[in-house]
Amino acid sequence: MNTLAITNSSHPKIQEIKTPTNLPGEAINDLINTIQAAYLLLTFSGSQITLGARTLERLVQVAEDTGATLVYSDFRESNEQGEISDHPLIDYQLGSIRDNFDFGSVLLLSRNAALAALDKHGAVPGDLQWGGLYDLRLKLSIEGEILRIPEPLYTRSILDARRSGEKIFDYVDPRNRDYQIEMEQIATAHLKRIGAYLEPEFAAVPATTEIFPVHASVIIPVRNREKTIGDAVRSVLSQRTDFDFNVIVVDNHSTDGTTEVLENLATEDSRVIHLIPTRTDYGIGGCWNEGVYSARCGRYAVQLDSDDIYTNERTLAKMVEAFENGKYAMVIGSYTTVDFDLSELPPGLIDHKEWTRDNGRNNALRINGLGAPRAFDVSILRQIGLPNVSYGEDYALALRISREYEIGRVYESVYFARRWSGNSDSALPLPTMNRYDTYKDRIRTWEIQARQRKNAR
Repeated sequence: MNTLAITNSSHPKIQEIKTPTNLPGEAINDLINTIQAAYLLLTFSGSQITLGARTLERLVQVAEDTGATLVYSDFRESNEQGEISDHPLIDYQLGSIRDNFDFGSVLLLSRNAALAALDKHGAVPGDLQWGGLYDLRLKLSIEGEILRIPEPLYTRSILDARRSGEKIFDYVDPRNRDYQIEMEQIATAHLKRIGAYLEPEFAAVPATTEIFPVHASVIIPVRNREKTIGDAVRSVLSQRTDFDFNVIVVDNHSTDGTTEVLENLATEDSRVIHLIPTRTDYGIGGCWNEGVYSARCGRYAVQLDSDDIYTNERTLAKMVEAFENGKYAMVIGSYTTVDFDLSELPPGLIDHKEWTRDNGRNNALRINGLGAPRAFDVSILRQIGLPNVSYGEDYALALRISREYEIGRVYESVYFARRWSGNSDSALPLPTMNRYDTYKDRIRTWEIQARQRKNAR
């Protein structure tokens, strides 16, 4: 336990431990087995933490009133200029199984609950290098409630000043590969314990009797992207294939020059299908549905965002070829992160090689995304549809498809994902990030419940 600092507490039921967030399994077992206090207060290193008045009393009071196994709270955050702002967190739920769930910097852990959980589900594996607390948390979540107190009980200095658009690729950074493998193993063991693990057995993709006007359609939802939509569409029109294709651009009532750009492109090339929905309440998912259920949609539907482009003229052919070689319901490619001028940005290639046929659809419940570009067998996609939201719609669809069908992968870069100030996720405010994280956790909750029901049958 040489990475820990154990100090006396002003509360008789609490032992305070200052610790890194990534604890080895052996350290967790030692803590639970040697410290005799009723509660362990874990304060994470990396920032300065100042507890509020009666914080310890409040944490213990809520823990004892509810019987919660783990308690965390909102806090206040101090930036480099000394400005203090509220930092609310989100509630824990069944689908909050990702290893990067934000608990803040202070956790109150019931030692009796930990002893009971480890007695029932086994000790934390001693060979874990980083995931000791993650393993314990998942076991605690089975036996009782992990509870958020929506009150700012402490103040901390800011931990990570990077913008949201700079953080979203941490889990696919190749420098973190060993860490990710360990976290996948922990999450997979948890899914097995709760009856939500799926064996690598897949339903056959059914034959379709539908008649399609073209073999493939690239679908681009867009609103107010006059600077980039022309590049995106032209990257589709430049594709070389031995099959017919079109590009369906769903123009969600743009108010800048996007509509005019698309009208000109459609006039120049009949393969450009410019759709403006009659409805005005669509998010990205709703726009996708508009394209997918259109009579102009092809046998396969391939994604392209309105500010991105395909890397070369063979992208579409490679994505469709993967369907025909593997009999998949969905295919996901790989992409390279670039700036507006297509210069490569870290981490560069995002190939999601953590995906495996044996365990990809289980590990998908732990991570925040599956990659791009995404492509679909339209006959299956039309049976499911997309939720009408503008964040997480693709993730929800991929989880739903992977529950039954195999997903194919293309591991070479076929897509340039442009990171620039106009990206919708380049610098999200905290309330938006919380809303997005809550929604993805809810999607995971529903999917875990569906898989539990599937296994029970």
